[in-house]
Amino acid sequence: MRKVLAALAISVIGAPVWAEGEAAGDFDYYVASLSWSANWCAMEGDARNDPQCDPGRKITFVLHGLWPQYEDGYPSYCRTAERDPSRGETAAMADVFGGAGAAFYQWKKHGRCSGLSSQAYYGLARKAFEGIAISDIFPRINKDLKLPASVIEGAFLETNPGLQRDEITVTCRQGMIQEVRLCLTKDLEPRRCGADVIRDCTLKDAVLEAVR
Repeated sequence: MRKVLAALAISVIGAPVWAEGEAAGDFDYYVASLSWSANWCAMEGDARNDPQCDPGRKITFVLHGLWPQYEDGYPSYCRTAERDPSRGETAAMADVFGGAGAAFYQWKKHGRCSGLSSQAYYGLARKAFEGIAISDIFPRINKDLKLPASVIEGAFLETNPGLQRDEITVTCRQGMIQEVRLCLTKDLEPRRCGADVIRDCTLKDAVLEAVR
């Protein structure tokens, strides 16, 4: 598997539709979705003048979200008695989600479905993100690359011993690496992804833009 990282170094999805407003806490597992910051900026962030995209930030992967998931499909915008996080609590998650706005949106759409308080959800999201090892090759990507999406998956398998191929998937969008998604139990242990989540990108020349 070390050849996967070597290859990377040298080079240096319709989902089911579900009703909204389900009851909080009713789900089967989590998906921790990591997005490549530079690619997100190229596809969305630059048009918004998002501070995440400012030059010199040196951001690699950020946590797009920690998503409660059914074995088939997912809940969203759930009904919960838990209060929304304060501005300060949300701002404190900017380092994980890439920005305070992204952190609040993820709470609103997905975090409420966890059945947890906003503080507990944010804490779990941070724990999930920090529990995923990211290869030290990624911060060194200083030019745009074209590479098989499988190389990205292989890099995560290499740096996260015990992670299996059916517990991770890489998605693409607009010809770019979009996200790395890891399937986790409610205790944040790796588990097999549901059939609707396992949608590996098969591109052989997916773009991975340089770290900004």
